[in-house]
Amino acid sequence: MALYETVFIARQDISAKAAEDLAKDFGKIVTSNGGEVKKTESWGLRNLAYKIKKNRKGHYTLLHIDGPASAVLEMERNMRINEDVLRYMTVRIEKLPEGPSAILKHSEDDRDDREGGFSRGGDRGGFSRDRGDRGGFSRDRGDRGDRGDRGPRTEETKAEGAE
Repeated sequence: MALYETVFIARQDISAKAAEDLAKDFGKIVTSNGGEVKKTESWGLRNLAYKIKKNRKGHYTLLHIDGPASAVLEMERNMRINEDVLRYMTVRIEKLPEGPSAILKHSEDDRDDREGGFSRGGDRGGFSRDRGDRGGFSRDRGDRGDRGDRGPRTEETKAEGAE
């Protein structure tokens, strides 16, 4: 049997419990078709890069599957039918990764930073929260000085200026 990694995004307006239930349902579909779900990770409610079906956020869930292609195809068919699933992606992998995924590791690092533990050299990975220095760009344009009287803008003055 082959190994697969599936990530799906559920709508933002369902509860976290409902998103977990979706993962369990998809796991049951895989097991009923001769496969096995090795690991399930809930990444929680995260921002989307762009709106998908009027949703700005989504519940992300990762499934590691060991099973035949037919089991994965049936699971994907059910994901297409389910209105709560915004997007999904399945890729075949050579071996199952050890430990938590990169997303969970990153969220744990952020949690440590907030609790005063490990620091990455600043509160934003080296970027300063001080908005005063914009790298040469400034919203305050200062006094632009007196530009002098530019005169009226009429057709007569344009013709006079051309002479």
